[in-house]
Amino acid sequence: MSESTTREERYDHGREMLDTIDGTAGANVLAALGDVAPELAHQIVAWGFGEIYSRPGLEPRDRQLVTLGMLTALGGCEPQLEVHVNASLNVGLTPQQIIETLLHSAAYCGFPKALNATFTAKKVFAERGLLPLT
Repeated sequence: MSESTTREERYDHGREMLDTIDGTAGANVLAALGDVAPELAHQIVAWGFGEIYSRPGLEPRDRQLVTLGMLTALGGCEPQLEVHVNASLNVGLTPQQIIETLLHSAAYCGFPKALNATFTAKKVFAERGLLPLT
């Protein structure tokens, strides 16, 4: 996006990317923010997805791998991790690749955070009928 892009154009571009990646989960987050922090919702879409997520250089699946690792390392981000596990599946990561990513994170951020992330992923997999993993 260029500096001359309007606020509305940035939002529209970001919303297109958000809908492609997160589907209804992204829309649910925006709706939940609508009556309390509409500007935060706008910035998530316009900046997070319109400016950052849509940049060239990394494919959406690779961005999701980074996001899974970061949210796991931060800890306490299980609601956002749930959205991004769904998004990871939406962009072509397999459940096995997601679990491998979370296992790998244990070496860097510890077992408790990796366990919390894995149980969040398990919840998403169950909701999507993907359990048991083989």
